[in-house]
Amino acid sequence: MTNVPPPPPIPSQVPPPPAPHASPTSSAYVAQPAPPAPPLPRQRADNEVLAVTNLSKWFGDVVAVSDISFGLGPGVTALLGPNGAGKSTTLRMIAGLAAPSQGTVEVFGADPRKDKDVRGRIGIVPQQESLFQEQRAIEFVALAGVLNGLMDPTGRAREVLEIVELDPADTRPISSYSKGMRQRVKVAQALIHKPELLLLDEPLTGLDPRQRLHMTQLIRSLGEAGVCVVVSSHVLDEVERLGSRVMVIAQGRLAAQGDFHEIRALMDDRPHRIRVRSSNARTLGGVLLTGSGIAGLTVVDGESLIVDTDDAATFRGTIAAVAQAADVRLLEVQPLDDDLESVFKYLVGR
Repeated sequence: MTNVPPPPPIPSQVPPPPAPHASPTSSAYVAQPAPPAPPLPRQRADNEVLAVTNLSKWFGDVVAVSDISFGLGPGVTALLGPNGAGKSTTLRMIAGLAAPSQGTVEVFGADPRKDKDVRGRIGIVPQQESLFQEQRAIEFVALAGVLNGLMDPTGRAREVLEIVELDPADTRPISSYSKGMRQRVKVAQALIHKPELLLLDEPLTGLDPRQRLHMTQLIRSLGEAGVCVVVSSHVLDEVERLGSRVMVIAQGRLAAQGDFHEIRALMDDRPHRIRVRSSNARTLGGVLLTGSGIAGLTVVDGESLIVDTDDAATFRGTIAAVAQAADVRLLEVQPLDDDLESVFKYLVGR
């Protein structure tokens, strides 16, 4: 008799997935999460030069820039953040020199990586020094003019070298230049084709105090003339001289943007610090402590009070009346943290 193998075991029956029209009361119905709503499009101004939308860049497991969005028109904007915050990477993506991992960059409504005409409207001063060291400054800057299709690149090179206070007739090679002089050569080549969007990555590095003042004035004048200027820096007092419009980047994220005075005014969870000088600091301090809105008070040098208040507007509006009632003469009321350094430290440290 032939041995017949036993039949294979019957597999356990698996119920089919519920039909799309299954009733919520059915035992087979499984609730599915609703798809996330698409993000609302950012409102764009009529004069917008640059539009960055959900921009991210990563290198392997390292995220350099994470989901930042903003739009800019003519004028000077400071891109502020500590070293390693993602400023240089952001500028490279805006200039079309690096591809975003995610998101988009539009300059005058076009992609700078794909549109050659738009790239011709952008000037960039990179933080790195990539100069032809054995060329003269006039030769290097004129070459930038040739690449931008200028009719008289050498003539225009002379103009922009004089603008940055360098001698166009200097016969020395760039390799013999100081750090500050090489920095000004980079600025000159960025200006040669009269860009409408100018990206400056730490442009004041290496300049002496007089040169810094001149470069600051030049940057401000370009913004006032209608150029969209983005200046990257980690030096707070330099940025404050350029203007009050800032974008603060911390750990690759856009922490805040706008006028830094307005940003500081929105920091309601941090007391404002104000110095009050008067003819009798102790008497005035004693009266202030009996009122409301005072988070802290310190007497300094016998005539000054350092006041921490949760309501700076009310304090400024009432301090004169309080001093008069206490028969104390006010000498000075000065905010101590209504500056860019305070805003920067607060936003980066959050």
